[in-house]
Amino acid sequence: MRHVIALDVGGTGMKAALVAQDGGLLHQARRATGRERGPEAVVEGILDFAAELSAHGVEHFGEPASAAGVAVPGIVDADRGIASYAANLGWRDVPLRDLLAKRLGIPVALGHDVRTGGLAEGRIGAGQGADRFLFVPLGTGIAGAIGIAGRVEAGAHGFAGEIGHIVVRPGGSPCPCGQRGCLERYASAAAVSEAWAQACGDPDADAADCAKAVASGDPNAVRVWQHAVDALADGLVTALTLLDPRTLIIGGGLAEAGDTLFTPLREAVRRRVTFQKLPTIVPAALGDSAGCLGAGLMAWDLLATTDRTEVTP
Repeated sequence: MRHVIALDVGGTGMKAALVAQDGGLLHQARRATGRERGPEAVVEGILDFAAELSAHGVEHFGEPASAAGVAVPGIVDADRGIASYAANLGWRDVPLRDLLAKRLGIPVALGHDVRTGGLAEGRIGAGQGADRFLFVPLGTGIAGAIGIAGRVEAGAHGFAGEIGHIVVRPGGSPCPCGQRGCLERYASAAAVSEAWAQACGDPDADAADCAKAVASGDPNAVRVWQHAVDALADGLVTALTLLDPRTLIIGGGLAEAGDTLFTPLREAVRRRVTFQKLPTIVPAALGDSAGCLGAGLMAWDLLATTDRTEVTP
């Protein structure tokens, strides 16, 4: 059975699958990234994991994978196949595509984790059928994926979609990027966790706890939550003014709060738009499998391109 390897590399763990041409998941596996052993060990772990997946395909489906798709965090030069930088993994300028292609003997596509997840959400998830969408996962930080006609725009230098570094509070909290007042300093899951821990006096409290307190009517929690929602709405309206998406897909940890997030967020965005067209604002549909599914889509896209090239006179 023809299939591809899909691999989603995170800061602490890796998710993988063997994906059939119809999108069916033939095999799934997880493994720790092993970042505590250093960047070289992380790279070797990725190569070994991919080789094991390839061997599983031979054993159980009668043939090796036809291609592989890999999603990684940080700064990614997808055209050159280089994982340029990832603070969580400690690597710089890793030629990951070529290393994997050499180990596996098949073509490999390399992509940015959020854009890869956005590709999956746009094609087979919450944005299915939308010609223009913006995917914004609210996690430790905030990134974005700009969907255009079935693909995701990387930008001229691979930095497109970095909505978390839109300045929404000029002169505000310093951000590791070097600016002050960035969106992710106010509306990420990490920012809400920090603000709620301080407000309630429990250093172990997090964003999920804040959402529960909001649902129970705690006024301090409502204040912290609304502060984050207002900042998020400011950033999103800036993004939709520039991009005019038809669908706005919100994912990540904060989106798990459901209506506790989406009801005030939709209202906050509605209040801020003037001439702009209000997009449909929906929760992401694929959860933490989006990156892996997107990696599979990248691999099949690569094969489609390769197949067309091979038959062109």
